[in-house]
Amino acid sequence: MNLIHYSDSAWSVLPPLLAVILAVTTRRVLLSLGTGIVSGALMLTHFSPTNALNYLFDKVLSIVWVNGNLNSDNANMIIFMLLLGALISLMSVSGATQAFADWAAVRCKDRRSAKSLTGLMVFIFFIDDFFHSLSVGAICRPVTDRFQISRAKLAYLLDSTAAPVCVIMPISSWGAYIIALIGGIMVAHNVTDQSPIAAFVEMIPMNLYAVFTLVMVLCVIAFQLDIGPMRKHEERALEGQLWDESRGRPPGLDIETPEGSNGGMIDMVLPILTLTAAAVYFMIQSGATVLTAKGLDFSVIGAFEHTNVGSSLVYGAICSLVVSVVLALRLKLSAKIWLKAAPQGISAMLPAIIILFFAWTIGSVVRDMETGMYLASMASGNIPIKMLPAVVFVLSCAMAFATGTSWGTFGIMLPLAGDIAAASDISMLLPMLSAVLAGAVFGDHSSPISSTSILSATGAGCHHMDHVLTQLPYAVSVAFGALLGYIAIGYTHSTWAGLIVSGLWFVVFCLFALRKNQPVMSMAEAR
Repeated sequence: MNLIHYSDSAWSVLPPLLAVILAVTTRRVLLSLGTGIVSGALMLTHFSPTNALNYLFDKVLSIVWVNGNLNSDNANMIIFMLLLGALISLMSVSGATQAFADWAAVRCKDRRSAKSLTGLMVFIFFIDDFFHSLSVGAICRPVTDRFQISRAKLAYLLDSTAAPVCVIMPISSWGAYIIALIGGIMVAHNVTDQSPIAAFVEMIPMNLYAVFTLVMVLCVIAFQLDIGPMRKHEERALEGQLWDESRGRPPGLDIETPEGSNGGMIDMVLPILTLTAAAVYFMIQSGATVLTAKGLDFSVIGAFEHTNVGSSLVYGAICSLVVSVVLALRLKLSAKIWLKAAPQGISAMLPAIIILFFAWTIGSVVRDMETGMYLASMASGNIPIKMLPAVVFVLSCAMAFATGTSWGTFGIMLPLAGDIAAASDISMLLPMLSAVLAGAVFGDHSSPISSTSILSATGAGCHHMDHVLTQLPYAVSVAFGALLGYIAIGYTHSTWAGLIVSGLWFVVFCLFALRKNQPVMSMAEAR
């Protein structure tokens, strides 16, 4: 089928822009995504309804079936979500989640400490953002519910500690992917004075959005910084309404613990540790297999560069589920109880999976619309060299926001930023690559069609658009500070200058926000 090319046309941004506008105004995610998908299909096929239907059939089919084979990446993600649903349901009916909530209630004296516990979980689940959002959400939701923390705030804590940590962590699915891209860029431009991993580590403080997003999370926890729509959600939560009840019950894993369940902390801790350890093991093992096949020496970073994240998460979930079942047998948990709960856990994941299908489909349509290529082309022209990091950051923000994918933005913008730096000022290579990473994470945080946002909302048991709209003021404020920082880096060639400028903006913003909005506190905290 011959498709119209939009790589040189502003019309390429129409389908994602339409989906975003409708999502924000109507808060009906499937309708919004569907409208973007259909409009893109019609534009690509000369507005022929028949050809558009054929095109959409091929796109939907490609989500699960590609070139005569199962689309393993998407299939593994769906299987992982379903297995995690079954695992959480078993831990719920065994009493393990309640035991964890009771344990946390003794040690968490107030809402601040409950949010701190959630934030600290990222240091256990840092290997993948999807893994973090779904797992930590399910574990910490009973604790945050007990302290009347809104589901929107929980979703924010999940999302704002997932990608920002993964993007600066070498031993993660994100770090491995980025290091591999950096290595190719350095070879292409004959940069041989340092290794890709050393370059990645040097870029960490230059990733201004990720750094200050994590600082923002600390401020939100320490000073209860509730701005914009988040304030209303927190006020309602203190009145017992943890989510916007006018919009119905949000998707998520809320399975009641039957009376008489006697599970303990071990029934929560051991399966979760198994999940993390097994996932890391299978990531290293799958990557090592590829290294051996290529005749390369083994290294942990090299293994992560070649790992199969999806299958590793599935195998890890299976191991964890087996451990959880064995523990349940010792509790003499009735098979009838779990066989009833397991389908509930699985079905609780289905709304998120449906939204994810729509997000994958519009992502495929946007790629065919060549939205990324059009936005990338805007980087060419007579742009002052000193402004290049800031320009690359803004374009990466726009691309990730429009396409809903940070990894897709990495794949397009990192090589482009490398080419621009090589043609203008090679000393700006690492700052410009860092600006791409920062912009992509911001776009991923802010876009209603981002799969990361979808899964963070699911893990928290929050309505998807409530999460997007409550996170947006925080993300935009940090992104503006990062933009100022990249302007400073461009003019001074100093990472410290960027950190100082971004830091000054951050301090001013937080002081202004705290002065304008008194923290939302419970009666106990107020006393």
